[in-house]
Amino acid sequence: MKKVFCLILALMIMAIMTGCAKEPEEEPAVSPGSVVVGFSQLGAESSWRIANTASMVSAAESYGFALMMENANQKQELQIKSIRSFIASRVDVIVFSPIVETGWDNVLREAKQAGIPVILMDRMIETTDDSLYTAYVGADFYAEGRKAGEYLIKKANALGADHLNIVEISGTIDSTPMRDRQRGFMDVISGDTRFTVIDSISGDFLRSKGEECMTDLLARYGADGIDVIYSHNDSMTLGALDVMEQAGVKPGQDIIVISVDGEKEAVQALKDGRVNCIVQCTPALGGSVMSLIRGLVVNQRTIPRVTHPVEAVFSDFDDLTDPSVEGF
Repeated sequence: MKKVFCLILALMIMAIMTGCAKEPEEEPAVSPGSVVVGFSQLGAESSWRIANTASMVSAAESYGFALMMENANQKQELQIKSIRSFIASRVDVIVFSPIVETGWDNVLREAKQAGIPVILMDRMIETTDDSLYTAYVGADFYAEGRKAGEYLIKKANALGADHLNIVEISGTIDSTPMRDRQRGFMDVISGDTRFTVIDSISGDFLRSKGEECMTDLLARYGADGIDVIYSHNDSMTLGALDVMEQAGVKPGQDIIVISVDGEKEAVQALKDGRVNCIVQCTPALGGSVMSLIRGLVVNQRTIPRVTHPVEAVFSDFDDLTDPSVEGF
């Protein structure tokens, strides 16, 4: 009887605890189109940017949000104009990828005065008033630069290299990825006397500019004067590969090639031995952005200030037949 009584008592306690347990909160329903997101994309200059835009469009649709989208075609004045049009339209949230870091305070102050939160995607801004934006979603560009530098040290060790001349093809001057990818890379290699950065030239994240930069660099230094190319994105890298091969240079062999992004064409070039390392930078940020918007606008919650995606490094030290080594 004692055992039966204990069993009944235990069941009663469990029933009481279950009854008192708080039911999980259901997400508030969102009527399709009731949340309007103003999105200013800086351009369509690369496969990365095109994939990033597609990610935003797809995620907005899956969350049931209306998306007002403007393409700035690489012009800051067009982005500012778009943001002002979003403010006038009374959107719920503004998302934009700033082409450069400076020059945004006035228009973002207008958004703040209108009570419209701003989420930065992919690139940061430089401001004395951090309250002008609510959150940032995008890569840790400084970490990407460090990963590129760490690969180069590993490669130099494997080759037993005494000295390597490096040329850098950087992204858009004064953009966040340009500054931080350069800074992270230099912080890793600057203390190693085997490395000398002989030139840094901006390719503006464009394939055509990558071709122009490589043509100029080969004219200045010749293939024998360049041991390493560190390019800030795959589009510029692919342009540089075309020029090198036309000049009879074997990229990946005669010159070590380090790139950033992970486009399909660049990953294939890595598998073909024409690129030595790619630091991944995912364009698939739409899901994270829309999740934050739901938390902020629909659920009225505080959202994380910074959200970084998890990113990998692919290199000639890896098993490139692994299915995980793929591009976007």
